[in-house]
Amino acid sequence: MKDIKAIVFDAYGTLFDVNSAAEKCKGKIGDKWEGFANFWRTTQLEYTWLRSLMRRHKDFWQVTEDSLDKSMKAFKIDNSMKSELLNLYKVLSPYPEVKEVLKKLKEKKYRLAILSNGTPSLLNELVKSNNLENIFDDLFSVEEVGIYKPDSKVYDMPVKKYQIKADKAAFLSANTWDISGGGNYGYNAIWVNRNNNIFDNLDFKPKNEINNLTQILNIV
Repeated sequence: MKDIKAIVFDAYGTLFDVNSAAEKCKGKIGDKWEGFANFWRTTQLEYTWLRSLMRRHKDFWQVTEDSLDKSMKAFKIDNSMKSELLNLYKVLSPYPEVKEVLKKLKEKKYRLAILSNGTPSLLNELVKSNNLENIFDDLFSVEEVGIYKPDSKVYDMPVKKYQIKADKAAFLSANTWDISGGGNYGYNAIWVNRNNNIFDNLDFKPKNEINNLTQILNIV
């Protein structure tokens, strides 16, 4: 990790808490809010993979809305909450340590980037709403290549922009499938295992596993 030139972060679930939109509505949704949030996220990801395989791309915002429709029906949540949940998804909360860690990495002169399924407008709004505008050199969106992670075209983007080899980039994600995708591509992949999960069997095992972003400061 001593020769790392760029540190690339997944956004959803890694920097920003995907469950925070539903959590902010738990007074209305009730005890089922967490199950609903997890179902929404799982459906959202399934739609990205299926659309990639079918070559029927919709952008991440449309996928997020489509997966919310199914999730609200599955959990019998009144459709009047749809707009509120979607608006909250645009301003997801970061995990507690994110801002401080990113500032310290910035001071070390690394190129910092987000590489995400999110649309450019979604990523810009997330960064702005959480006062992170001056942190990142680039916000890479899959919309540039028209297909979702873990397609290699997505992982190509930072490598081509920075003109570096894949192993000169550290890639951090909380999503095991994303770490497998990035690791098989050639990144120095670091799994952010926030919830003590089990890693997938997808022909890659990360050399580094951390519980939160603070630990990255001891690796790079």
